[in-house]
Amino acid sequence: MLDRAPRYDSVYRGFRWSVPAQFNIASACCDRWAAADPERAALLAYRPGATLSATSFGELKRQSDRLAQALHERGVGRGDRVAILLPQSVATVIAHFATYKLAAIAVPLAALFGAEALRYRLQTSGAKAMVTDAAGVAKLTEIRGDLAALATVLCRDGAAGFVEGLDAAMVASRAAFTPTATSSDDPAVMIFTSGTTGQPKGALHGHRVLLGHLPGMTFTHAPFPEAAARVWTPSDWAWAGGLLNALLPSLYHGVPVVFGPFKPFEPEAAFALMAEAEVRNAFLPPTALKMMRSVSGPRRRFDLKLRSIGSAGESLGREAYEWTRNELGVPANEFYGQTECNYVIGSADNLGVSRAGAIGKPIPGHRVGVIDATGREVAAETLGQIAIRRPDPVMFLGYWEQPEATAAKFVGDWMVTGDQGIRDRDGYIRFVGRDDDVITSAGYRIGPGEIEDCLIGHPAVALAAAVGKPDPLRTEIVKAFVVLKPGYAPSDALAADLKGHVRTRLSAAEYPREVAFVTEIPLTTSGKVIRRVFRDQAIAEATSEQVAETQARDLTASSDGR
Repeated sequence: MLDRAPRYDSVYRGFRWSVPAQFNIASACCDRWAAADPERAALLAYRPGATLSATSFGELKRQSDRLAQALHERGVGRGDRVAILLPQSVATVIAHFATYKLAAIAVPLAALFGAEALRYRLQTSGAKAMVTDAAGVAKLTEIRGDLAALATVLCRDGAAGFVEGLDAAMVASRAAFTPTATSSDDPAVMIFTSGTTGQPKGALHGHRVLLGHLPGMTFTHAPFPEAAARVWTPSDWAWAGGLLNALLPSLYHGVPVVFGPFKPFEPEAAFALMAEAEVRNAFLPPTALKMMRSVSGPRRRFDLKLRSIGSAGESLGREAYEWTRNELGVPANEFYGQTECNYVIGSADNLGVSRAGAIGKPIPGHRVGVIDATGREVAAETLGQIAIRRPDPVMFLGYWEQPEATAAKFVGDWMVTGDQGIRDRDGYIRFVGRDDDVITSAGYRIGPGEIEDCLIGHPAVALAAAVGKPDPLRTEIVKAFVVLKPGYAPSDALAADLKGHVRTRLSAAEYPREVAFVTEIPLTTSGKVIRRVFRDQAIAEATSEQVAETQARDLTASSDGR
């Protein structure tokens, strides 16, 4: 086999950033293309069985200019926060571009958020305006009295009460609008962290964040862009993954982005969309790929045109990696990042950087290390914390109004991720788990991802989560929470089989000593397993068991005393 490692090495060593002093995301992703090729398709709306409906770059410019003017007339300007609560849609993109043209700050919010989640984010960001739909207005109505800063709400579904109609506001404004000049470092977007380890924080990014993502997109989908490129992701565009790993880099390159109806992810529907819309480049989070394993014979049943798949947000694992390559005929190029500093490690099968169980190598332009608590890089095959060295265009400006939390994110010039990893002797980095997800059992440090990956390799398992449960003898034991596939029922025999499945494939130290069957695994909007829910449950169980054991011991001692 041809050794393509030198090609990666030379590209990585030779890469140099070119970040202009003046840069605006809307100008780069919209106005530039509208001037050069106004009829070029930017967005393709998919409906099952219907012809794709195209929105051109020229139309995006006209509409975003109108919205920018409408917001300007309502007092929105430089530095103000504009909340965007919409599913994937043309209106979502228009709202982003209008906000950037005003030098305001976009605050994307997931359509799945409930009223309490919205209250926290809107209060924390101090959003002055909001663009939403009827579903968003219904949630907003519950909390409107708690949002003193929110002066303007524009709804794409029309006006009602305190809400103005989006279309009416845009029609009433002038079509012409001159974008406000912005520097690369001016704030552009505030994306809240997933909240896997506490209250979400608003990670503030400058306009340069888009430039920081371009090498990753080119690397993961190499060669990208190409003539027939067409991108789709089921990920909400409110998540850093959907927005910055798919939507904006694609539009920057003039590549059309497909979007479909807003509904829960369905594997069969995902395959149908990709086939009918002739998607060439897909960003599919690991949870989506794992769910898609339930569809048999996808290449036989669907006329897929896939040429590349990128996957990030959670550990992909060997099982999903091998299934994707074997069943879809396309490797899953796993990559890694955080809301604060995204798309910094990745795989690129076409460039010879691909390995099952690894998230890849540092993407050109990014300095990534595995470090100890003092900020020193550890030796190969040694567990440490994944960290990214500043300066880096993709790195956040800081947490919104949380300088102490921002400072705590760094050890010297390393931005620490809170994720444990190992770099092997070939330079590949393997994700082990978050600091608080790593399980300590009988002296072993165990990453939950590998256990979960092994469990989904069992024919009965759809999804799994592994956590540490406090244990007086081993410090912690591994406890697995498992969602079964249709046709399988919970039983002691199946639990024993799952334990043996992991024990024989991994080790006696890693197999789950307890298995609990559940109906669902809670996920963040970015598709990450919220393990703390199960970890808290396991801690409560251990505490209850310890109390019961103590009471039983006391009762025995009392009886012996008699």
